[in-house]
Amino acid sequence: MEPKDGQLQIELTPEIAEGIYSNLAIISHSSSEFVVDFIRIMPGTPKANVKSRIILTPEHAKRLLMALQENVSRFEAQNGKIKIDANKTMMPPVNHFGGGDA
Repeated sequence: MEPKDGQLQIELTPEIAEGIYSNLAIISHSSSEFVVDFIRIMPGTPKANVKSRIILTPEHAKRLLMALQENVSRFEAQNGKIKIDANKTMMPPVNHFGGGDA
């Protein structure tokens, strides 16, 4: 199938399509990039490894934020409010590397 003029053709390999489960994300940033590390924490395990790292420009980080906000709103409109248990929320400190503003 030929893409129309101006359309981007995106491929999804079977390996990437399987996805990687993550239950923790740590976000770091500098003046020129945002780094999002996706981590899987398993109960009873004292160590957790980064499963995937995504590096974004500040503009793309903001576009991701806006896309997530829009999709969470759509999800909640269909399925009800997402409840967050404050006792279970693991919010690690945000790391700032190389200086830059928050």
